[in-house]
Amino acid sequence: MYLGCHLSASAGFTNMVETALSIGADTFAFFTRNPRGSRAKEENPKDAQRAQELLEQRHFGPLVAHGAYTMNLCTADPEARAFAADVLLDDLRRMAALPGNFYNFHPGSHVGQGTEQGIDYISAALRRALEPDYPVTVLLETMAGKGSEVGGRFEELKLILEAVGSSKVGVCLDTCHVYDAGYDIVNDLDGVLGEFDRVIGLDRLKALHLNDSKNPFQSHKDRHECIGKGSLGMETFEAIVNHPALQGLPMILETPNELPGYAAEIAALRALEK
Repeated sequence: MYLGCHLSASAGFTNMVETALSIGADTFAFFTRNPRGSRAKEENPKDAQRAQELLEQRHFGPLVAHGAYTMNLCTADPEARAFAADVLLDDLRRMAALPGNFYNFHPGSHVGQGTEQGIDYISAALRRALEPDYPVTVLLETMAGKGSEVGGRFEELKLILEAVGSSKVGVCLDTCHVYDAGYDIVNDLDGVLGEFDRVIGLDRLKALHLNDSKNPFQSHKDRHECIGKGSLGMETFEAIVNHPALQGLPMILETPNELPGYAAEIAALRALEK
């Protein structure tokens, strides 16, 4: 089981690896650029090389980078949509500095154009971004289904995967999001994973975001809570970290915490491992 959390990329890759080690993590996530904007940190090849060496030495699992929240590949604004597609392409290029890891992003919101049109736009942007064949696998995040979000249903993600037609695209399952979207991982984790396998295929599930939820089942709200303190509860996470279909996948905490809280959650989840 690879466990980690979101870390600040401002001090560089090597610092993130060292911080992860200090809290008992063996994977982590980071934003490739300002999560609420578009500005990206200046690249530092020497720092990336040192970080890569540390990751290999300390046997880290795959990292799960995260695209900016503002990157909407299916917005109705053509200029904003083109800009988002350029950001995606540039982010994958940047990820080549740490080869073999994951790049996760929110598929986007179609803002009234309809899910079908949104899927078409997202798929087109992904096909273009994958053309240079950078050494990174792109992950579509499962969403809570609020508003006009694309990705609240497994079937929507399947349509994107089919339209892109690349083995370098997979899925990151967010526990808060899927529960809020109406997939009952509290009472029927096996059934939800079985449905994922039937619709998408478990071979496409590459990572998880571990988040409890502040809201009840099928609320479509997307408000994260600390592990064991929300509507999912600790028993759900015990089942997740021990499920045979999820072994070996990086599991990233996105709970409302600072580093000491993340360290405590990582220790608590490791204590649940059987």
